[in-house]
Amino acid sequence: MSLSAEQLAALSARAYTHMQPWSAQAFAGTLEQPASLLVSEAGGFVLGQVVLDEAEILALATDPAEQRQGVGRRLLQTFEAAARARGAAMVFLEVAAANTPAQGFYAACGYTLSGCRKGYYRHADGSRDDALLMRRALT
Repeated sequence: MSLSAEQLAALSARAYTHMQPWSAQAFAGTLEQPASLLVSEAGGFVLGQVVLDEAEILALATDPAEQRQGVGRRLLQTFEAAARARGAAMVFLEVAAANTPAQGFYAACGYTLSGCRKGYYRHADGSRDDALLMRRALT
């Protein structure tokens, strides 16, 4: 099942309580790119891109009603397999330093910390948060 840009935006609005969700227009623009890779189902999605031998996760969201039921892990594993099939040997992502549940999820899925972008995320109130860079080898 492939979700539309509007469905992805609605799902991200429900799931991204810690940050500004993507708009339908932002999803549509990303999906138009040849490198984009979307894995989705009614309860969640992983959107990323594959360029040469690297994959990057741009957004992962699970409907709050379906969290902690294995949906995110299943979608992440499917994304990784699809990225590997496109030739990716490594997956990268960014996660907000304040988002400790997501950090724990990615660590449990084999991702390790590889760097930090200071003040990368801007919140609606004007405050900023660091982006932690994480990666996982697919080989």
